[in-house]
Amino acid sequence: MELSPSFFQNRTLQQLVENQTSYTLNHAAMHVFETHEQAEKVLLQFDQPVLASMLEGKKVMHLRDHNSFNFLPGESLILPSDELMCIDFPEAQRNDPTRCLAMAISEEKISDVITTMNEKLVRSDDSGEWNMIDYNFHFTNDEGIYQILRRLLFLFTENHPNKDLFVNNMLQELIVRILQTNTKKIYSDNALQLQNTHRLAFVVQYIRENLHQNITIEDLSKKAYMSESHFHRVFKNELGLSPIDFINEERIKLASSLLKDPSKKIKEVYVACGFESRSYFNRVFKRKKKVSPGAYQSNANTNTLL
Repeated sequence: MELSPSFFQNRTLQQLVENQTSYTLNHAAMHVFETHEQAEKVLLQFDQPVLASMLEGKKVMHLRDHNSFNFLPGESLILPSDELMCIDFPEAQRNDPTRCLAMAISEEKISDVITTMNEKLVRSDDSGEWNMIDYNFHFTNDEGIYQILRRLLFLFTENHPNKDLFVNNMLQELIVRILQTNTKKIYSDNALQLQNTHRLAFVVQYIRENLHQNITIEDLSKKAYMSESHFHRVFKNELGLSPIDFINEERIKLASSLLKDPSKKIKEVYVACGFESRSYFNRVFKRKKKVSPGAYQSNANTNTLL
């Protein structure tokens, strides 16, 4: 749905519904928003690139040239400078506010980190250089990004004489991880289209088509025409996780889908997903999903019946 100019103009805000707390440092500013009343078409705009991340509650985001989408806790959104956001708050209440952080990061800082990445983080020959973040990128935070955001919330609010230095170091790691997450999404979403021109996209597609098989780093590195050590390093540099972690992540996605069928036995699922033992499957599944496969299957089917 493309938003017309009238969508942004025909809006009314009857009362002040949002509190904003801001902290400004050399290369970034942290804004924490707390919304206490339901509202529609609230406009927000920053003059620098922004990482928005939901903490509590729900928003509905309307961006130009994009379909509207729900924005939920544990998710983040990367926006370019001067991007006009139009936001609905369908569930905000005085005793249960919607909370979100928005961190504006200077383009100079982003550019400096990308320069460092191109000097130190090797990519495969067909991937080209690291470049600017793919803006309007909506993603679920992985554990690394989640922990950085928690740390940044603490650092921005801490009364410490060196916090600019601390924040600067954390921003560098955050930008690197976001670019790796973005690259992972590009390869994952477009593996079929890219597999003939990008070696890592070919490897991603091969992994997905062979999850039930024993997949080794030796096999994958041969398919990428790299040594094992070089392949492992390039894969982790570009996607932000090791090949084994990626394989397990894809296997758990498949397992989660299969477990929605109440007739599936746990053994059928872990064998179909390429796990050699139930104990290893249980350990990896619980680490990713925070519940056991059996509990996940029960919960999934209980929710389906409700």
